[in-house]
Amino acid sequence: MPSFTVRVNGAEHVVTADESTPLIYVLRNDLGLKATRFGCGTAQCGACYVLIDGHAVASCDTPLWAAADKPITTLEGLGDPGKPHPLQRAFIAEQAAQCGYCLSGIMVSAAALLAQRPSPTEEQVRAALDRHLCRCGAHNRMVRAVMRAAREVA
Repeated sequence: MPSFTVRVNGAEHVVTADESTPLIYVLRNDLGLKATRFGCGTAQCGACYVLIDGHAVASCDTPLWAAADKPITTLEGLGDPGKPHPLQRAFIAEQAAQCGYCLSGIMVSAAALLAQRPSPTEEQVRAALDRHLCRCGAHNRMVRAVMRAAREVA
């Protein structure tokens, strides 16, 4: 089996796996990063999104070889309990989650949006979150949370 270097949340890791192994399996099983969720396995739901080179991508559909040697950020890498990311603070303040299953992917996509557009419009936020499936009915609160975080970042 080949070895690959992955740079996740600022740390380098060498993993031995088949090159076609989905990135989500490396993150969850090899590195123990459980915030990235397995949803559909076909890049349709958004639960598994991570940042690769600053772009939100589905980790269930990204082979290990495509992510090797690129900066990868998971929800764990956005902030920590001592210094939460503005999105994490805003999602808590707006109570923008119910079950939370889709939340890590949504927050990662929102972080990509805010990095690209620090002051997005509500329509831009809705468009960025449109590819995520959430059945809890918290979508409007999530949009408010992203807008709140944008005000803090700007």
